[in-house]
Amino acid sequence: MNFEHHKICAALYREARLLDDRQWDEWLACYTEDVSYWMPAWDDDDRLTDDHESQISLMYYPNRCGLEDRVFRIKTERSGASMPEPRTSHTVSNVEVLAQREHEADVRYNFNTLNHRYKITDQFFGTIFVTLRNVDDRLLIARKKIVLKNDYIRQVLDVYHV
Repeated sequence: MNFEHHKICAALYREARLLDDRQWDEWLACYTEDVSYWMPAWDDDDRLTDDHESQISLMYYPNRCGLEDRVFRIKTERSGASMPEPRTSHTVSNVEVLAQREHEADVRYNFNTLNHRYKITDQFFGTIFVTLRNVDDRLLIARKKIVLKNDYIRQVLDVYHV
């Protein structure tokens, strides 16, 4: 299958918009059931950790159940880190297709997220690597690795920050 660049961008923009609009169920629908969602940490030598099982990660969910749990906690106000819910604005840029297979494409892009809460605006930025899978003519995220470039932060990170 040939993945068209504008369709890839549309899928990434949609996911970002759903986060900004707090449309949690629709956001979850952007992911496959077997999605791997990982944000490695930086080690003391300024290198990314490369093993989520034996090294520290900022976030790791081996499948969509972990993301569903986060959304449940946010929606039911059981996440102290998310109360009140922040206002976010996600920017997606520099979308580049790295590889294509029959039903999947590996994509790299940059992100910048502004996060406003308690009258303070924070910024998160970095690079994201995703594998998009064609499922019933929809591009769904089957793998997501988030490289947060400004990892010295003063709050708990959540899915809406990236």
